Amino acid sequence: MAATQARLICASADLQNGGRAWRFEIEQADGAPPLSAFAVRYRGQVYAYVNACRHIPVELDLRDGEVFDLSGHYLVCSMHGACYEAHTGYCVSGPCRGQRLIAVPVSEQDDGIYINVPAP
Repeated sequence: MAATQARLICASADLQNGGRAWRFEIEQADGAPPLSAFAVRYRGQVYAYVNACRHIPVELDLRDGEVFDLSGHYLVCSMHGACYEAHTGYCVSGPCRGQRLIAVPVSEQDDGIYINVPAP
């Protein structure tokens, strides 16, 4: 098993419940271009996903970080209108209903949001 280390994505205070997402990139081990991802806070918990709709892989946010619907409960693809549960990534309506966003494991500690990445 490869060793990992935590990489800071953002400060905990940067994520508000149902507010703007924090965008970041995930380096890929195979030398492919980095993946776009985002982290959000929903009901006090932090969740992160690869920033790609499951219908057609376009980024969810038309404007940087704006992924929540007006209610602050669902993540919405600005291109297709697909709605995903913020806490599971499960698509509840739209062309990819029943599919899930690709989750990115993150943790919150010491007032920061972290992702585990391979150690150099």
